[in-house]
Formats: sequence, structure tokens, C-alpha cells
Amino acid sequence: MNTNQKAIEMLEKNEYEQALVLFQKAVSESRDVQSLNNLAWIYRHEEEDNETALELIKEAVSMNPSSYFPYNLLGEIYLETKMWQEASNILLQSIKIQPSIEAYKNLGVAKYHLGEFQEALEFFLLGANSSDYSMYSHIICLVKLGELTEAKKKLNTFSEEDDEFVGEIEVAELYVDMGCFHEAIRWFDKGWESYYKQPNWVTLYVFSLLKNNSITRAHEIVEQSILQKSEEITDAHNEICDEDWSENDKKQHIKKLLDEKMEYENIIEQISNGFIPIMKFDTSIYTGCYLFGCKRHNHPEYQD
Repeated sequence: MNTNQKAIEMLEKNEYEQALVLFQKAVSESRDVQSLNNLAWIYRHEEEDNETALELIKEAVSMNPSSYFPYNLLGEIYLETKMWQEASNILLQSIKIQPSIEAYKNLGVAKYHLGEFQEALEFFLLGANSSDYSMYSHIICLVKLGELTEAKKKLNTFSEEDDEFVGEIEVAELYVDMGCFHEAIRWFDKGWESYYKQPNWVTLYVFSLLKNNSITRAHEIVEQSILQKSEEITDAHNEICDEDWSENDKKQHIKKLLDEKMEYENIIEQISNGFIPIMKFDTSIYTGCYLFGCKRHNHPEYQD
């Protein structure tokens, strides 16, 4: 059993510190594509040290590996550090070697942030499943391009029964963005009891209700939100501080809750005065196991 195999074995046993030492040893024994890639993956996903991971994986990629693993990992780190063009370039290289779902989705992310929405929607679609976040991102791009009819047609197919369903509130928010308030309300209603109440989406819900002339329901939603936030504030005041939760942490948390409560209190007046809430969309970086020799995912060790 070589050093890489021993490291993988320790990782499978959740012995992370021992695994890290062995992955480091593998690099000291031979700075090759496999050892550099695997150590970079560990630094990225177990140590959350993107800086070290970046240097290691760039060295691996400089060796022109024949596997797409190093390119995907480098693209992932570039996205994390908002290096959109670099991510796009390296992920296109990855796809030339071997297309992968992760590369398609992450290329969609890179192209989206570069403002290249037509290309972004194509890559999101290549990596999408029914009702998942990649399909959701694809529809976002359609909206950006003004293709509202096609966007609504595709969003209408979303179902809670699908394995990777993006979520009721997310679907509702996108309907609001398209000006489809009746559909938005239906999805907000579905997610109302199960989602944590936050001003960003509750405001969109209230906005939809007011646009639909459901005035009474809008006031009910606001009142429920204020009540829940008041209860959270009371609970926060009663929290006991310790080494992990200081008085300052508590103070800042209470301030945040009070600010959110004030937002709820002002929602209807602001909307009545012409305020139009904007949907917030965050792209999601997609990852995978890129460890050479990983038995769990049946990855062979690297070969040129």
C-alpha cells in the first residue's frame, strides 16, 4: 500500500489529521499530479485553506495532466475567489479533456458573473436535473435575457416531488421576479410554515399579496412575522453567554433581530410608497470528489 492509499484509508476512517500528514508525505516523496492534486483537495475541503490549495493545484495543472480532476478543482477555487474569467478558462479546458456535470454547472456560474447569460444558461442546462438549482439558475438567465415566456414555461414544471427540488420560497421569489404574483403567492403559501422567516423573502411575499389586492392577508403575514421576531428577541435576551457566545455576540444578534423587526413594521408603508423589493440570487459552486485513488468513488490512481 503506497502513501496515497494509506492517506485515503485514513480519510475514510475520518482520521483527518493523520490523512493530512500522509497526503503531505506523498508530496514530499514525489511532487506529481496525483500527490499535488490530492493534497490540494484536502486543503480546500477539509482545511478550508484555499490559498494553499490554489498554489498546489496550479502546480499540478502546470504539468498538463490528462485527467479533468485538477482542472475542475482549480476552477472551483477560482470561483470561490471570484476569479470568474480564470475559472471559465480552466473549466473549458476541463471539458475538452472530459465533460463533467460539475464543470458544466461551474462554467454556468463563471459565465453568469461575467455577464455572458446566453452561454451561462446553456451550461446550467447541461448540468441540470428536474427542479434543481442548476435548472433554477438556467431560468434566471432566461429572465435576464428577457425570455419570460420560456422562463415561466420551465418554472411551471418544478415539483416538490423531484429529488433535488430547489425549494418553495425560491420558486416563489422567481415568480415575483417575472411579475407572476398569483403563482408566487401559491408557492409562498406552500413554504410559509417550513421556512425560517427573513425580511428579504417575506417582503416579496407581502409585495405579491398587495399586487394581488390581498390586503388582509398581507397584513396577517406582517403581523405573524413581527410576532415571531418579537419571540426571537425575547429568547435572545434570555440566552446565557459563555466562551463561544460573548456579550458582544449577544448584543449584535439582538440588534440584528430588532432591525429585522423594524423592517417588518415598515414593509406595507414602504411598498405603498412605491418601494419595489428585488429578488436576491446567489450562484452556487458545485463540487465533487477529485481524489485520485478514492475507493468510495472508484477513482483509479493517476496515470499519464
